[in-house]
Amino acid sequence: MKVTEHIANAKRTLFSFEVLPSLKGRDIQDLYDGIEPLMEFNPSFINVTYHREEFVYKKLNNGLHERIAMRKRPGTVSICAAIKYKYGVDTVPHLICGGFTRDETEAALLDMHYLGINNVLALRGDPVKGESQFIPEKEGHANASTLVRQIAQMNHGHYIDDEIVEGIPTDFDIGVAGYPEKHFEAQNMKTDLRYLKEKVDAGAHYIVTQLFFDNAKFFQFVEDCRKAGINVPIIPGLKPITTLKHITFLPKTFHIDIPEALGDELEKCKNNADVMRVGIEWGIEQTKELIKAGVPCIHFYTMGKSEAVKQIVKGAY
Repeated sequence: MKVTEHIANAKRTLFSFEVLPSLKGRDIQDLYDGIEPLMEFNPSFINVTYHREEFVYKKLNNGLHERIAMRKRPGTVSICAAIKYKYGVDTVPHLICGGFTRDETEAALLDMHYLGINNVLALRGDPVKGESQFIPEKEGHANASTLVRQIAQMNHGHYIDDEIVEGIPTDFDIGVAGYPEKHFEAQNMKTDLRYLKEKVDAGAHYIVTQLFFDNAKFFQFVEDCRKAGINVPIIPGLKPITTLKHITFLPKTFHIDIPEALGDELEKCKNNADVMRVGIEWGIEQTKELIKAGVPCIHFYTMGKSEAVKQIVKGAY
């Protein structure tokens, strides 16, 4: 079932979550161990992230260095298929622009289509690690809007190969990312909303937001989207703070603010256990408020750790 079909058929706020592929060399059981504690809450769908290549430099015998591309977390599509058929739950593979040509994008989408996966989250993705800006592949997509457009064209049976005149249409439900506190590269919120509307106009069916801790900013974001003519479902994304490292890592990495009230409590924490307790308490109240406001679904970023999310969902739903 598609994400938007789950939303249309729901009688309450849905629950979903996101997982990371296992590190290369690790067994998929690591992934299952993070999923199984959350299955008792009947997630409507599970997202699986995609991680683009990183580059390492191998020293050669002549003293020069060879640049080698490697992926540390491969297997997004196959993992989605494994989860889908092991647990009987719909999965949403992430598909990014970085590292893909249009032909490779089409091939990845066909793999999903053949496996019976009809959901996809279309993202531009981050720059290669160590590079300051995103650089698209020569025959690839520079932004998520054109990626969405390619997926939408396949949904109408239009393929890159000109010899395919009447191709079989795919049937993807297309999700895109939204930023309640603005994408860090956007000049301002107005331009960010314009880019978001371009993705929706290109064929996106729903929006999942970047993580946030201030519900007021999410509610304002939704209001601004509606004023801008963006009328697709908007799913809030949440992640609990669980370690002392998160206090500085999350704002720096995701360009988000920690509300003063939450920050005051975190300043009192002396260890990770204290932080997790505060993070769970904040997450429960944040989730309850969102449910009361009638959001269609709440999407949790687990980062492979399920305990805090389990406690939040148990305390809020």
